Amino acid sequence: MNKTELKKIFDGMDGLHVVVVGDVMLDNYWWGNVERISPEAPVPVVAIEKRESRLGGAANVALNCRALGAKVSLASVVGDDSEGTTLVKLAGEAGIDTSMVMKSWRRPTTTKVRVISRNQQMLRLDDEVTDELYTDEEHPFIDMILKYLQKVKPQVLIFEDYNKGVLKENVIRLITAHCKEIGIITVVDPKKRNFLSYKDVTIFKPNLKEVREGLHMEVSDANEKEMNKVHAKLNESLHHDITFVTLSEKGVFYNNGFSSAILPSHIRNIADVSGAGDTVVATAALVYAITKDVALMAEVSNLAGGLVCEEVGVVSIKKDKLRKEAELVLCK
Repeated sequence: MNKTELKKIFDGMDGLHVVVVGDVMLDNYWWGNVERISPEAPVPVVAIEKRESRLGGAANVALNCRALGAKVSLASVVGDDSEGTTLVKLAGEAGIDTSMVMKSWRRPTTTKVRVISRNQQMLRLDDEVTDELYTDEEHPFIDMILKYLQKVKPQVLIFEDYNKGVLKENVIRLITAHCKEIGIITVVDPKKRNFLSYKDVTIFKPNLKEVREGLHMEVSDANEKEMNKVHAKLNESLHHDITFVTLSEKGVFYNNGFSSAILPSHIRNIADVSGAGDTVVATAALVYAITKDVALMAEVSNLAGGLVCEEVGVVSIKKDKLRKEAELVLCK
């Protein structure tokens, strides 16, 4: 591959429209200094100096797609609370369409507060309800998305599942069937609860831990032979096109039924792995939508996941930085 071909791929991302469906979160960061231990208990006292809110979960996947240049629409459910208002505001300011973000009085907006001192996470506080959507919320949610897909016909739909209750089996089944009917690529970042519900999707992207939990399968050594067995077992249930598994420090694995490989990770100064999977699935979806090249999809998204691990907290990929990195690695 040469730089002109690579530039064409990155430029092509600007012409894509992606819909991200799934569990959104508000990631709050409280930054401060620790100078003493509490006299009340043997815990550090963090003197808070700065507070910051960022998009998390499916909203971070949407943000990564937007950072790569795509037009992005987000479909989810938040609480009817100030955190939900903040999340929608942040998404809107990032250029993400939030017209399919519903509010619910039955659940709070999933919120994670990370207390950080000297680039180390001291504590995390989670506020969430993980019950599945009620029927009177589920049906309007599905109808809204199906009508939008029929009208707009985006190129890609990403399911971002964090087991927080938005992606019920019926939601997954009906949206996937509609996407297949009208030719929309479907990409899944799954979790344990609905692991084998994503039948007939285009790309299924778990990490290795999720594979072990979802298939109840011991993968002792993540070599290509073992991972091909994983693909075969997944395909028995899902009948999907592509298995794409992130293997942490070992890199990524792909199998599209015709070819397979493990691509090793690149040496990095790892600061924080939070949100890396969001970046990988967003990058993979866009590169595959443009090229239909599974090996190139794996190469570029592997680079993207590594780059965001060099920064503290959940951050989105920087398109120019990723392109330069891809030029160094892929254009020889």
